Amino acid sequence: MGAIKKNKCRNCNCLFVPDHRNRKRQKYCGEPECRKASKRASQKKWLQKPENKDHFKGPVNVQRVQEWRKRNPEYWKRNRSKAEIALQDSLNAQPSDNNEDNGHFAGVALQDLLNAQPAVIIGLISNFIGSALQDDIAQTLLRMQQSGQDILYQTPNMKGGNRDCENTHFTRAGP
Repeated sequence: MGAIKKNKCRNCNCLFVPDHRNRKRQKYCGEPECRKASKRASQKKWLQKPENKDHFKGPVNVQRVQEWRKRNPEYWKRNRSKAEIALQDSLNAQPSDNNEDNGHFAGVALQDLLNAQPAVIIGLISNFIGSALQDDIAQTLLRMQQSGQDILYQTPNMKGGNRDCENTHFTRAGP
């Protein structure tokens, strides 16, 4: 009998015995963190293909989603576990430097409020931009995230010193 060949995991660099049915293609071990890394790598590879770049964008997909929503009107109201609902990492609570009593929301971190109310945030953004299309909301969220990161992670040698309130990624709408 031959020796069992082991592969080196691309994530944790540990040796593992690949599944015999997938021996030549398995590049990650079965540890949960390595399985997540495998999934991320697979999705990244799929999205980098030119034919998949705009797979979820455009009027055809908007129409497809709208039709699906009409066929499944109660889908969003079903009782699901937290694991099924989460589309991204949850926000972690951070200690507050401000210890003043601010009334009703005293002792409640902003992150906790945001984590508890994702539908409110999406609704707020939808009303703010005047559109309920996922592409428009996603684009706005990316701009908001970039603006927040610019504010939180500014370096001292950036234009305007410590804070440059005029440097945002938003365009003014209306008069």
